[in-house]
Amino acid sequence: MLADSDGSGTTNGRSRSYANGKSSQRPPAAATANGTHKSIPSKNGASKPRAPEKYRNHDREEVTRILIQALSDMGYHSAAQNVSETSGYELESPTVASFRTAILEGDWAEAEELLDATVSSGEVEGSHNSGLVLATGADRNVMKFWIRQQKYLELLERKEHDKALMVLRNELTSLYLDTRKLHFLSALIMCQSKEELRSKAGWDGANGRSRQTLLSELSKCISPSVMLPEHRLADLLDQVKQSQITACVWHSNGEAPSLYSNHACNRLDFPTETVFELDDHAGEVWQVVFSHDGTKLASCGSDKQVIIWEVPSFKILHSLKEHEEGVGNVAWSWDDSMLVTCCRDRYARLWDVKTGHCLRLLYRYEEPVSSCVWAPDNKSFIIGSLDKVESLVQWDLSAEKIHDWKGPPRIEELALSPDGRWLVAMDCEKHIHVYNFRTREFEYKLDLKFRLTSLSISENSRYLLVNQTNGYAQLVDLVFRTPVQHYTGHNGGEFVIRASLGGAHEMFVIAGSEDGFINIWSKTTAQCIHRLPAHSPRCNSVSWCPTNPQLFASCGDDGKIKIWSNDTWRRNQRQQAAIRSPNA
Repeated sequence: MLADSDGSGTTNGRSRSYANGKSSQRPPAAATANGTHKSIPSKNGASKPRAPEKYRNHDREEVTRILIQALSDMGYHSAAQNVSETSGYELESPTVASFRTAILEGDWAEAEELLDATVSSGEVEGSHNSGLVLATGADRNVMKFWIRQQKYLELLERKEHDKALMVLRNELTSLYLDTRKLHFLSALIMCQSKEELRSKAGWDGANGRSRQTLLSELSKCISPSVMLPEHRLADLLDQVKQSQITACVWHSNGEAPSLYSNHACNRLDFPTETVFELDDHAGEVWQVVFSHDGTKLASCGSDKQVIIWEVPSFKILHSLKEHEEGVGNVAWSWDDSMLVTCCRDRYARLWDVKTGHCLRLLYRYEEPVSSCVWAPDNKSFIIGSLDKVESLVQWDLSAEKIHDWKGPPRIEELALSPDGRWLVAMDCEKHIHVYNFRTREFEYKLDLKFRLTSLSISENSRYLLVNQTNGYAQLVDLVFRTPVQHYTGHNGGEFVIRASLGGAHEMFVIAGSEDGFINIWSKTTAQCIHRLPAHSPRCNSVSWCPTNPQLFASCGDDGKIKIWSNDTWRRNQRQQAAIRSPNA
């Protein structure tokens, strides 16, 4: 959106920009490009003395340009201009502003013309350059591909298929060697509606944020000396907060740290005390899972029932008893209104959480049903089973089959990333199968040395936590397909023992153990910060409450469910109970 201008003219027909993605008032005509310092005349005609090069050991130009950008981001455009005029620094050059405008307005020819004129960072002599400078390692052809891909998608959205096909054949194919990507793009021509196109492409259209997203990606390839990364001050402040959270060993506060003071949590607030012990199951308890809103807990096990508990009272809401054998896995719908239970009797069942009634009895498999995850649309779910033929199938709420991934062998566990991109399946051997859930295409397979027992994907959809029978858990980067951290100290075994991510800002890895202990590690450093005696003979599953970082639940073969928190939480619950029942 264009801000107010003083009417004194623009460069190349476009106003210069102060904030990434937003045009603002035109900088002073005397300004030189790329943040270089300009001379500021005083009122009596003499030049003002130049300010020191450093601001508390930081480069003054960098700090000033970041401040100008931040002021404009927050809507203080006049203040941003005043800082620019006073300091003599500009946020960015006319060429950069033109490139930004070309992308946001869909002027693809202009954008490519400016991109063709770029130089690499190693070719810039000195600090004065008025054009685009590529960041180290940036590939101009990749940037062109992104621009042409946006152009292609917008043509498809407008139903200009002939022009789109020309772009695909003459412009995209000549740039990219990834045939799978090109095949994917060509298949989008078959989309029957704009909605189908946007869904399959993972793209929100020309009138959405797609152009801004494109600009964000392109800006990462341009040297920050000429084009600051978006919202740079906010990113720096986020890094400060994250570093303090990472350094906080007993982090238990879900609120964002204040910038006014250094962050540290009280060790006494960390959940290490048993505040409830529930023994309503009549056999081994295999899994506990909190609902997404943290108001309910589901538990299942060998006694053929699933219990839904109210949180924080932990009173029984429903006992689901229509299963004929033990239940090994439960999955909450994203709105927590439904629950799928996976049973060894070869059935999956869909339940209404409010009433406790069974809504659907799904197709009977040839082998036990092992796992379930819900699709992001909340209208379907994916079932994994030990069935050799139909081991991975997507079903709708009417128990109609939507899709069958014919390929992976017998499945023991599933995970679906919150953003709906990654569908991960764990087979009964030592393999992990990764799919693009949006396209339903197979992406890759990971082979591990030991049999696997559980999967869990991080809230940011980037990392996969894998637990193994050898007492070794590892965090895998789903994008780069490599382990980034590992966690040891718990005992494995031949039974299913689950590990998961949780705690405040998901800073911890927590897992059960064959010896009955609960192990808690720092996700970042892999330091084992606590080891709690919990169950006997083994602790099968631990679930951290997603809305209360000071609360988690565990279960074991002793038939017990334990709720863990701290003395403060216990006292608060007692006080609230007294208020509700003053005569009790």
